[in-house]
Amino acid sequence: MRLQTLILAALVLASSCSKNDVESKQEKHEDQVCAVGSARVSGDIIPGQYIVALRSNAIARSSSSQQIENAGEAILSRNGINEAALEETYSGGVTGFVAALSPQQVAELQTDPSVQAVEPDRIIALSHCFQVAEPRTITWNIERVGYGDGRGKTAWVVDSGIDFEHPDLNVDKTRSRSFLEGNTNADDENGHGTHVGGVIGALNNNFGVLGVASGANLVSLRVLDKDGVGKLSYVLQALAYINQAAKKGDVVNMSLGEDQISDILDQQVKYTASLGIYISMAAGNDAKPAIQFSPGRANGTNIYTVSAVDSLNTFASFSNYGNDVVDFAAPGVRILSTFTDGRYARMSGTSMAAPHVAGLLLLKGTAISSSGSALNDPDGIPDLIAKK
Repeated sequence: MRLQTLILAALVLASSCSKNDVESKQEKHEDQVCAVGSARVSGDIIPGQYIVALRSNAIARSSSSQQIENAGEAILSRNGINEAALEETYSGGVTGFVAALSPQQVAELQTDPSVQAVEPDRIIALSHCFQVAEPRTITWNIERVGYGDGRGKTAWVVDSGIDFEHPDLNVDKTRSRSFLEGNTNADDENGHGTHVGGVIGALNNNFGVLGVASGANLVSLRVLDKDGVGKLSYVLQALAYINQAAKKGDVVNMSLGEDQISDILDQQVKYTASLGIYISMAAGNDAKPAIQFSPGRANGTNIYTVSAVDSLNTFASFSNYGNDVVDFAAPGVRILSTFTDGRYARMSGTSMAAPHVAGLLLLKGTAISSSGSALNDPDGIPDLIAKK
């Protein structure tokens, strides 16, 4: 589902309002809204790097990283491939490894009885589009969907990281992880993940903004660097970690995605959800059917794909659509939330819509209500707007 193509290019500048004002005014020209979509390189194949998924009868889902590495090396060896080609492993649900391979070696592995699928690793990259702004405690979008006490509940944010020192967020540093190669710092250097985290759980205090599930524990799972660039394999590793570390009733937010279809990623999402963990995912910003993109296209129990509406409930022009995969709409136009270095910023995109539903899942589980529906939904069947 991911944050897809940057649909519109001009950044809207707006005058700041005093705290506690609830925004309700619709932008007169939505074509001025700058949505945080995919950068041009998103979806590009990483030459020579492949994701290998193993069949469930080849290795147990509960296998350790060392066991998976041993199995992977054995598979490579019997196909005449140097064991040193293995680069990373992932487990839980879809289990496998990442390896440096030639096209001929890929063809050989695809015939191995232990191999379920082989896909090229790809780049996941966000465009950078935000407007630093003055905070206001209760914003129109939080007023629209509702809010509650999220303390004691956990949201796993698969993104660019979260600002560990932001005074308006409760970040669980202990469980946070970076999956970037050569970088163990899960702090946010981009801003996107911090913004998403604030929508989910910004604190209920006397300053800043308010999150849907205020005070929730936010676990930073960093798969995107300071430029908003990462790899599909990083996302798979983050989900594998969640499968081992999260508990039933926790929530995962994925405000990112591929500009392609990845069966391996879709299967990993479905397995995570099968553990009783709720997943909220952005539908994507290509103004196309969401079923064309992973992981937003993934369907199943505990999985929610979210489209975007503006403050007048109008379907966002950039949002992907389709009732075959989209479960709810939520606010996603000019959303004010937390940002890096203790700041606040406005951003637009289905990336901003998904964390509203993530917060509601923390508060209500699958018993999310709705209030009204999206106007001008392109598929002709209006998405219900999520509400506490």
